[in-house]
Amino acid sequence: MDYKKLANLLYPNAKDIEFYEKKYPERNLDNGAEVCRFAPSPTGRIHMGNLFASFIPEVFAHQSNGVFILRIEDTDQVRILDNGVELIYNDLKTYNYQIDESPLDGGEYGPYVQTQRKEIYESYAKYLVSIGRAYPCFCSAEDLDEMRHHQEERKEQIGYYGRYAKCRNLSLEDVEKHLKNGDKFVLRLKSMGDPDKKFIFKDLVKGTIELPQNNLDGVLIKSDGIPPYAFAHVVDDHLMHTTIVTRDDSYISSVPYHMELWDAFGFKKPKFAHLLPINKKDGDIIRKISKRKDPEAAISYHHEKGIPVEAVKLYFATLLNSNFEGWLLQNPDKSYRDFKFTFDKMSKSGSLFDMEKLISISKNYLSKLKASEVFDLLDAWSKEFDIDFNKLINKYKEYTINVLNIEREQKKPRKDFAFYSEIKPQIWYMFDELFEDAEYNFEVNQIDEIKNVINLYSEKYYNESDDKETWFNKIKELSEELGYASDMKAYKENPDSYKGSVADISNIIRVALTTKTTTPDLYEIMHLLGKDRIQKRFKKVINM
Repeated sequence: MDYKKLANLLYPNAKDIEFYEKKYPERNLDNGAEVCRFAPSPTGRIHMGNLFASFIPEVFAHQSNGVFILRIEDTDQVRILDNGVELIYNDLKTYNYQIDESPLDGGEYGPYVQTQRKEIYESYAKYLVSIGRAYPCFCSAEDLDEMRHHQEERKEQIGYYGRYAKCRNLSLEDVEKHLKNGDKFVLRLKSMGDPDKKFIFKDLVKGTIELPQNNLDGVLIKSDGIPPYAFAHVVDDHLMHTTIVTRDDSYISSVPYHMELWDAFGFKKPKFAHLLPINKKDGDIIRKISKRKDPEAAISYHHEKGIPVEAVKLYFATLLNSNFEGWLLQNPDKSYRDFKFTFDKMSKSGSLFDMEKLISISKNYLSKLKASEVFDLLDAWSKEFDIDFNKLINKYKEYTINVLNIEREQKKPRKDFAFYSEIKPQIWYMFDELFEDAEYNFEVNQIDEIKNVINLYSEKYYNESDDKETWFNKIKELSEELGYASDMKAYKENPDSYKGSVADISNIIRVALTTKTTTPDLYEIMHLLGKDRIQKRFKKVINM
């Protein structure tokens, strides 16, 4: 067989691969810099599993001063959305991923959408034909169904190989006849593998893996001229000079086939890391997190709740490396970017999605921010999800920042909220517009005592210029005057000797001003409310 003649017959207009080898030269990067890519299909919004899968290559690329590529694999056109690329890109940008090259950013190694690289694939397909490692297959769907049925009956390996590879040894004349007849063909790899021999492969996550060698003559180019994933990713990763391929571990079984393709071309292989999906404990079973079954799998769920994007990434970092959490405790003021991630610290059995842990990380993250930073984040979130509250906090911007700053800048800051959606329920009472229709839950038989406490405090003890120590001493004096214990130790020793304790007095004032029994520091709340608003709220209780 004259393979070069066959290659020209199949792909007469395809360029020599040297054209593309020169067009996409080795990258000028520092030694050790990694080139990583996230390569989704544009079928809609990415979910938390995808977001974690993209976090990994982004981290490894940038911690090594390398390059992170967003590449779109759209060769399967069935579920493609017109705005699918934009949706994916915007989701990654929302989480502040640094994308160096993409369909929207451009780059010297594009195009970054596979259907726009058809001419490139033709050149590399032509090359494989020219060296005798690929051939055209004219088998019809009916031929393949009959072959599969025959293999199933005989309980043989399913696929196109060996004596079942009917088109593998077609003559040049046979190919010419098919082409003249207008017969469609797919291009297949001419496999040299032996399934009775072992293929040994080292994975960055799973370690050394042994699998049977590939002997299937897989499809490299479909009849429409578009390649499946296997062929496309080899060509793309070669020309983009990808150094680490991160992908789902469902591809493990295909590794021998993919590696045979790399070897057929003679390309230098990248390193591979096959990633286990994020799982969820569902009763007694552990399953892959599902966008259909699990609301928290959708990014929109986290946006609507207002979970900080940086908290999500900190959570991802704990899933990525088991020793990150301990490092973060020792370095609370550092970014996850300061941590050196490694593949050997990744879970070999898959990570469980733990919403409670994400909430804990989020609370801790928000507690460490300055009040002005929390305001900016709340402002951005509420513009989309609570426009009325957004108008209110911007009407009183400096006041809102002061409210958010209560018990914040101290050694152990409060951790009242994990989400932006939780802030309004925590601070609404600080705004008169929201407090107008407030309802109290005082017990009816206590109303007279409550009014007595408030009247006496308002008339005799309240002074807005008091410092905190003076303020608290007056609360104690008020307690003693009304028959309440001013000392908690004394109250615990002889509770029957008092109506209650100083804590009960404080709580009456707290509920009168906020309707809530639990709030941040009462003195700071009163300091921000000011005399006129406090007296107005006291009168509201007295006039109940």
